[in-house]
Amino acid sequence: MKIDRILEDTLTDLNGDDHVGGAIDTPLRDDAFELSDAEKIKRIEKDMANILETLGMDMTDDSLRGTPRRVAKMFVTEIFGGLHPDRAPKASTFDNKYKYGQMLVEKNITLYSTCEHHLLPIVGKAHVAYISNGTVIGLSKMNRIVDYFAKRPQVQERLTRQVVQMMQEALNTKDVACVIDAKHLCVNSRGIRDIDSSTITAEFGGQFNKPEVKKEFLEYLRLETTFK
Repeated sequence: MKIDRILEDTLTDLNGDDHVGGAIDTPLRDDAFELSDAEKIKRIEKDMANILETLGMDMTDDSLRGTPRRVAKMFVTEIFGGLHPDRAPKASTFDNKYKYGQMLVEKNITLYSTCEHHLLPIVGKAHVAYISNGTVIGLSKMNRIVDYFAKRPQVQERLTRQVVQMMQEALNTKDVACVIDAKHLCVNSRGIRDIDSSTITAEFGGQFNKPEVKKEFLEYLRLETTFK
């Protein structure tokens, strides 16, 4: 199991805490949101029609006629919908009235994203954990945070760090961690076409940098999920 590899590296202190994926902010222009969604869809529709025509496709065919608009709507409102800050999830938090002081782990969060280098899918699982300092967050909000940052052109290193940063801000604590294990179709379906490889990234904040806490988190990820 790939989680075993992370655990072994942690225990032998081979990796340390040096995994850094570059700038944490998604590269956006200052005028990124001046156009409305409808205006963006209209522009992309024209561009997609030009691409397909350039490839030699017969755009009068019934099967293809609606493709440019379908793709444009998908880009703006679905797979790249996380670019717009208005779609950021409301990370509702609550007082930790039940005084739960141990680690909370939300694992196997299904992740669909898009590689920004080839615009091909990234598919995998995210595992997110935090230790409360007096505040807790709704469980579904953790899934929504992953989904929000995944719905944009991405690199996995940045995605991992963005999830941790938003959780840290919402919970007002550094004690947040995230591990992502994902397949990149830019590797699996083109280029080298290695269908078996996947990519693992990890970001550990606060107490999760302590070897014993990191080990505990990674041990939880090795547990079999009771219900599938």
